[in-house]
Amino acid sequence: MTNTVETVGGPTRRVRQARVAIAAVFAVHGAVTGSFATRIPWIQEHAGISAGQLGLALAFPAIGASLTMPLAARIGHRLGGRLGLRLLLAYWTLALILPSLAGNLSTLCLALFVMGTAAGTSDVLMNALGVDVEEKMGKSVMSGLHGMWTTGALVGSAAGTLAAHAGMDARVHFAIASAVLTVAGALICQGVFDVRSAPDENPPPRFALPPKSAVIIGAVAFCAVFAEGASLDWSAVYLRDVLGTSPGIAAASTTAFTCTMAVARLSGDALVRRFGSVKTVRAGGAFATAGGLLVVFAVHPVMAMAGFGLIGLGVSVVVPLAFAAAGRSGPTPSQSIAGVATITYSSGLVAPSLIGGIADLTSLTVSFAVVTLLALGLVAGAGVLRSR
Repeated sequence: MTNTVETVGGPTRRVRQARVAIAAVFAVHGAVTGSFATRIPWIQEHAGISAGQLGLALAFPAIGASLTMPLAARIGHRLGGRLGLRLLLAYWTLALILPSLAGNLSTLCLALFVMGTAAGTSDVLMNALGVDVEEKMGKSVMSGLHGMWTTGALVGSAAGTLAAHAGMDARVHFAIASAVLTVAGALICQGVFDVRSAPDENPPPRFALPPKSAVIIGAVAFCAVFAEGASLDWSAVYLRDVLGTSPGIAAASTTAFTCTMAVARLSGDALVRRFGSVKTVRAGGAFATAGGLLVVFAVHPVMAMAGFGLIGLGVSVVVPLAFAAAGRSGPTPSQSIAGVATITYSSGLVAPSLIGGIADLTSLTVSFAVVTLLALGLVAGAGVLRSR
């Protein structure tokens, strides 16, 4: 891959501008997820489905993403990074409207499948462009970029909390959010690097197995993303169904979770430079495990919200460090990064459905006991993220 990099104002200024632009892209992408997550109880009620059926529906984004994520590299190869990202980001922001229109299980599964294709392809391309910026900056920035994603999710979930508290129809809420985010994304993408393939470079394969090194790194990231996806999509339902809170308070639990994620990721680069990847992830795993225990044994909403906050704090920096470790793990960094991205993203999308399935068979409390065990796995597996 080669870059088409403008030199007006000097390369250092241009790299800084590109960093700001790609950070804003991450924020827009996260805002869609945050908006969707807070209205899941409304979507469940509107579609008239059970917790187990909701879990089944939430598997369809994973299916859509898994089938189409490998195509993101080919889109970038054909269209260039800037145009490819602009189109895929618009696809993602517009897809937000679909689940609010679903009136039954079948239409909800279809809507979430389309959302998965949009989320996965845009996520892969923006992370690839983020890694490119990090290489040009010469220092760790991926945690900060993912922090901007979480900040966007926080803003989206905060708006969703207000909408839920006011009793706003999710169809109206999503239509407004989609319009705003689509326009913002189109303007922001103009500032990213237009990364293009060399004229004689062969297009990436449509599908390729990740190398062994990426699978090992992805296994650690899997634990973190599973906990993140489960908490993001089920925290509001947990407070409503297990602890009997109001819709507004339940939605606020998602906001608490994303808030701790945002703070930790925005400060994550500094922590990694001081303590190293391994110690940072092990400490995070301990925090996430403690948070899971609080959720499982919660007898009051405040206790559960604190637990979700600790989970967010603990898993926050794992995915950015996994991408960075993948880039150092073999002779073809792009293939390793794509492999880790596929594993982690699929984990985040599969987690909600598995949580719903376990809840249908047992209870949501048991579901988050599983999340707690996976969080403990971060403590054991942190060593694979060691710098080489």
